[in-house]
Amino acid sequence: MYSFSENLLSGFGDKPYSTIDSTKDMKPQQLKGQEPTELLCNLFYLEEIFQRCRGAFAVLQYFILVQANSSLPTPQRNIGENPGSRDWGFFEGMASSAPSSSNDAPDPTPTNFRPTTYDSWCGVAHGCTRKIGLKICGFLQRTNSLEDKGRIVSSLKERQSSKSLLACENSEKESRFRRTETDFSNLYARDLLPAKNGEEQTMQFLLEVVDILLNYVRKTFDRSTKVLDFHHPHQLLEGMEGFNLELSDNPESLEQILVDCRDTLKYGVRTGHPRFFNQLSTGLDIIGLAGEWLTSTANTNMFTYEIAPVFVLMEQITLRKMREIIGWSNKDGDGIFSPGGAISNMYSIMAARYKYFPEVKTKGMAAVPKLVLFTSEHSHYSIKKAGAALGFGTDNVILIKCNERGKIIPADLEAKILEAKQKGYVPLFVNATAGTTVYGAFDPIQEIADICEKYNLWLHVDAAWGGGLLMSRKHRHKLNGIERANSVTWNPHKMMGVLLQCSAILVREKGILQGCNQMCAGYLFQQDKQYDVSYDTGDKAIQCGRHVDIFKFWLMWKAKGTVGFENQINKCLELAEYLYTKIKNREEFEMVFEGEPEHTNVCFWYIPPSLRGMPDSDERREKLHRVAPKIKALMMESGTTMVGYQPQGDKVNFFRMVISNPAATKSDIDFLIEEIERLGQEL
Repeated sequence: MYSFSENLLSGFGDKPYSTIDSTKDMKPQQLKGQEPTELLCNLFYLEEIFQRCRGAFAVLQYFILVQANSSLPTPQRNIGENPGSRDWGFFEGMASSAPSSSNDAPDPTPTNFRPTTYDSWCGVAHGCTRKIGLKICGFLQRTNSLEDKGRIVSSLKERQSSKSLLACENSEKESRFRRTETDFSNLYARDLLPAKNGEEQTMQFLLEVVDILLNYVRKTFDRSTKVLDFHHPHQLLEGMEGFNLELSDNPESLEQILVDCRDTLKYGVRTGHPRFFNQLSTGLDIIGLAGEWLTSTANTNMFTYEIAPVFVLMEQITLRKMREIIGWSNKDGDGIFSPGGAISNMYSIMAARYKYFPEVKTKGMAAVPKLVLFTSEHSHYSIKKAGAALGFGTDNVILIKCNERGKIIPADLEAKILEAKQKGYVPLFVNATAGTTVYGAFDPIQEIADICEKYNLWLHVDAAWGGGLLMSRKHRHKLNGIERANSVTWNPHKMMGVLLQCSAILVREKGILQGCNQMCAGYLFQQDKQYDVSYDTGDKAIQCGRHVDIFKFWLMWKAKGTVGFENQINKCLELAEYLYTKIKNREEFEMVFEGEPEHTNVCFWYIPPSLRGMPDSDERREKLHRVAPKIKALMMESGTTMVGYQPQGDKVNFFRMVISNPAATKSDIDFLIEEIERLGQEL
């Protein structure tokens, strides 16, 4: 049986809980084998993060009571308490004798023993353990868990003046968040806050929603759970077991709203599932999830400092850090978070056009010569889309040839620049891709930068997919030369696992975004405010209202550190190498291109038994073209896994495997291979 001792806790203050990895799973039942010192560090850390963790603090209660020469039987549940809310089995067999009759022993009744603040924990520890309690309080103070010494003193005085502290009543906070049986069938949105007396109904409703969310999160990481429960559009439109997508004129009960919440998640796709490989953005980061919850609760806008002071500063600090990682020595660069990589790429073209032809802002495209843009034939389609939206026209977005690995051929770029000039066009902008969507290829940025400098063109690097590799000392060399770019798109919601959406456009020269987009709306961007109005960033954006995308990213960076992101990215690339190594020499698979992939994109054909040994011909290619779509359809019907497919140039449909979910493991890669073989065996 564990018990506290002064010797054991003599170095208690030497182990600050700030050294504990907050990203590790610290479930109460997993704390059983820890030394009490480490256990308490974990428990107090959980108190700070989660405010109250019943199961964990039940352990601390037990230890405090033992030190007071009191033994406890297995604790009993509180009346009305959810049996699953504590790990009661943890206590079995740990105590059997009756409580001591010592006058100094606390009342051991678990239902009354409920300190809920640092003050009361400190007082309890002091009262039960005397000198050891002082060391615990000192630990809390040194690690800034208590705001000042006065709080410790007051808590100790409270303990000395009354032995009833150990039987303290539930705090107002605890009682407020206690789950109760609530009939939501007769409650409506009008009964929630800000309705008079709507606080209780609001809390109960939100607790039900949290229950739904936590259940979804738990199942997302459970590999026995399906990736999706597929239904055709007409089935969902017709209604599924009480889930109706049609909107009604009259309000529906909160009971129905909760059903809708559950079913919306039920019939969606678990993109955080370890076996979801369908898109570049996958995973379900718990810290990011917390950040997104808080962001929605704040419900503010990013256009001015006065209504989003903390978020605006977070964005500036994070963008500055990203520019430093790119390698720009000029600390006066610029940037903004946008609604996705396509919009970030559009910003880059707008900035380039304004840099060389500022009159276009007032006079339009009629005032400028015939401008052309250059991008690779493997680049993201958003470059052509931006060309159409910004008035260049898709005919003036010139595609550059790529080699067999999907990389731009620099000689073809220079030849087409010269050809455009001879035809009377003015070359403006070159897009290099760092991590193409299908092949995961990295264009030779250094050589492209040489050409752009030679002809005075704006160089943009679309690193939406590959930008995360800048965080890895092992892999960032694949983006060598990116520091020479005028602008960079970087999507943390892809390789870095930040929840959607989170995309940044970063610009080397300060003032370009402001000059390009500023309209000086007098009702927002007054120049005579009481603070430095340079922090009002809204006039850089083409939007007015702008969602807070920064907080979840900032919070994840704080939780993981740069090293944490590096490890996460390295792991995903190692899994891609594992997949490539496992299938490259097997007769059931053919690689789309030779050599190891540069990114986590692994492109391959599955060859069913009926096509093995068949010589290359139009008939074979036609049959092979139909294999991937059929297997994908079977995957979705069974719900076991998801992976994308597509053709590329003259190559028929092939699977494009991408790995960006840090929850994925080698066993998930093995499962994918086996599942493709199982589903394709009879084709």
